[in-house]
Amino acid sequence: MEVVELQAAHCDALLRFFGELPEGDLTFIEEEVTDPDVVRAWAAGKAPGRRWVAVDDGEVAGYVAVRPLPGWSSHVGEVRLVVSPTRRGSGLGRQLARQALVSAVGDGLRKLVVEVVAEQGSALALFTALGFTGEALLRDHVRDREGQLRDLMVLAHHVDETWSGMATVGLSDALGQDLD
Repeated sequence: MEVVELQAAHCDALLRFFGELPEGDLTFIEEEVTDPDVVRAWAAGKAPGRRWVAVDDGEVAGYVAVRPLPGWSSHVGEVRLVVSPTRRGSGLGRQLARQALVSAVGDGLRKLVVEVVAEQGSALALFTALGFTGEALLRDHVRDREGQLRDLMVLAHHVDETWSGMATVGLSDALGQDLD
């Protein structure tokens, strides 16, 4: 399995990946990820942020993006992560999240945020292990495709405040510097 920056050559495989996600997963993705124009714009660099795919034998098994926020929040990046249901629990999500975190820090972002539906315990555990902490709970903030309201948690990683935590999870090696 290889994690690489999204390129035009990955578009068809990424569209297949999103097209094969269960309906419930699509509920919690804000972008129109099954729209070929959206995916092609990402690959062409016509949308803000950076994106990576986990590729296994030509097929996409996971996707992660870091999108810088505009204006006065330009030091903040929003993380989006999706892993194939068949690969969940394999460590792929952690690998993709670490890629996003390392790249975002290298790009100079000072804070990362991720939105997680409160029932997604494994996603909460994954980001907490990488130094993200709860910043907000938005009750009844997400309506799923069946009309059910769900709570949304906003987790944040404050880079300057968590250097020691980053060193603990091995990001100092990935960044090639001593973070203590």
